[in-house]
Amino acid sequence: MFNDKTILITGGTGSFGRTFVPMTLARYNPKKIIILSRDEMKQWEMAKGFDRDPRVRFFIGDVRDKERLYRALDGVDYVVHAAATKIVPTAEYNPFECVKTNIIGAMNLIDACIDKGVKGVVALSTDKASSPINLYGATKLASDKLFVAGNSYSGEHGCRFSVVRYGNVMGSRGSIIPLFLSLKGSGVLPITDERMTRFMISLEEGVELVWQAFNDMEGGEIYVKKIASMRVTDIADTLAPGARHEIIGIRPGEKLHEQMIGTEDSYNTYEYDGFYKILPAINSWNTCKKRIKDGRKVPEGFVYSSETNSEWMSTEALKGWLSKYEAARGETSL
Repeated sequence: MFNDKTILITGGTGSFGRTFVPMTLARYNPKKIIILSRDEMKQWEMAKGFDRDPRVRFFIGDVRDKERLYRALDGVDYVVHAAATKIVPTAEYNPFECVKTNIIGAMNLIDACIDKGVKGVVALSTDKASSPINLYGATKLASDKLFVAGNSYSGEHGCRFSVVRYGNVMGSRGSIIPLFLSLKGSGVLPITDERMTRFMISLEEGVELVWQAFNDMEGGEIYVKKIASMRVTDIADTLAPGARHEIIGIRPGEKLHEQMIGTEDSYNTYEYDGFYKILPAINSWNTCKKRIKDGRKVPEGFVYSSETNSEWMSTEALKGWLSKYEAARGETSL
C-alpha cells in the first residue's frame, strides 16, 4: 500500500509520529515520509534518530495555515492527521486556540487534500469525542464529522477520509504512565478519583490501527480497536508499589471513564475480529455493503466503555509492556 508512495503526517513530532515513522519505514518502503509540525526543535531532535534517511523529510508548518498545507501536500499520496490541541485542561482554559487547531485545522486539511489530489486521509480521534463533556472532545467530535463529510465534498476527486478512535495511549507524552513514573520516587502519586478507569493501547497498536484503516476504508468509517481496560489505582500500584495515593479530584472537563462508542452510535456500528467500525449515517453509508463487508451489527444500545469493558489488562501484562518501554528508553525496569 505505502510502497513507493509519499506520506505526510501532521503533528508528526508527537508520540504517535515518532512511532509511526520508524514502523512504517520498516514495514513498507515508502518513497517519502514528510513530518509536518510547527516546532523546529522537536523536528531537529527527531531527525537525529533517522541517520539522514533520504526518505524522511521535515516541513515546518501549521494546520491552521491553509497556504502552507497546499505547499506541504505537493505530490503527497496519503496523509495521517495527528496534529491536535489535546490536553483537556489546556483546552478548557484556551478554547479559542483549541478550536483553531482541531476544527479550523481539520477544515483546512480536508480542502487542501481534495485540491491537491491526495488519495487517502486517516485522522486520529479520541475516546473523548464519544458523548463529549469537555471542549477537547467536542472539537474532536466536530473534526470527526468534518472528515466523514469530506468524502461527499471530495466527489470525483476521489480523496477518501476515515477516522481511527482510541483511548489512553500507554507511554505517550502527557499521559498517566510517564507522569506516574516521574513521581514514583516521591512515594506519593496523585489520583483524581479511585473509581477511574482507562482503556490501554500501545503506540504500536495505534499505528497498526491506522494501517488497517488505510487498507480497509471506503471513506467515512470510524475505526475503534478492541483493547483492554485498567483501573487507575491498579496502574499506580503497578508502577509504584507502596506509594501513597493522594486524591486530588477530577480536573476540569475530565471523565471518570473512557467511552469510545456511545449508545447513539450503536445503530450504525458493526463488530469485526479485533475492532469495531462506526459507519456514517449520512448518504445511506451505514447500509453500504462495501463499508459493512463481513461486519456483525452490534445490539441496539451497545456502549463500549472502559468501565464495562469485558477485557481487562492484568498487572503482569502492564509490567511486561513497561519492561519493553523502559528498555527502549534505556532505563531500569521494575
